[in-house]
Amino acid sequence: MFRLLLPLLIAALSGLSEPLTAIADAQPALFSTDGYRQTQYRSPTPATAEGAKTLDTSSLQRLLAQTPDLILVDVYRSQWLAGQFIDSEPHANLPGSIWLPNTGDGDLQPEWASYFSDNLARVSQGDVERPLVFYCRSDCWLGWNATKRAHALGYKRLYWYRDGVDGWEQAGLPLHPAAPEPLPGSE
Repeated sequence: MFRLLLPLLIAALSGLSEPLTAIADAQPALFSTDGYRQTQYRSPTPATAEGAKTLDTSSLQRLLAQTPDLILVDVYRSQWLAGQFIDSEPHANLPGSIWLPNTGDGDLQPEWASYFSDNLARVSQGDVERPLVFYCRSDCWLGWNATKRAHALGYKRLYWYRDGVDGWEQAGLPLHPAAPEPLPGSE
């Protein structure tokens, strides 16, 4: 019986190769041509980010104590609908942070790219030497992408807090309720 079914099974499976290839081709590539991660953001991240020093929780605490002009930038995503951020769940971040949601995506639409660069220019007062720390959650590529994007914009003193909100919270350190910086025209 198996010998009779085997040719039918092989014939059926061989006809699947083209549809399976089409499905695989329809999946977005993990990285854009510019090197930004553009899918599967919550997955293991590399140890370093281009143009930045990677921080763990204790090194971030030391840096905060030594560098009073340090700017913390949270890039965790927030739903954007009908010209406004939707507060579907509360978000907390490291004390003193600014929250620039959706700016760690791999492919930014022009309005989000401007939102990112304009806010960085505002908080750094146009000083590309002002130290900036980018973060999201642990195992999250959004902070990595944002760090890479800030480097491409010419910022020089960049840090990536790889463990993000999760690492801070696991260390028993305080988090504060966060509100996104408004997108121009959405206020």
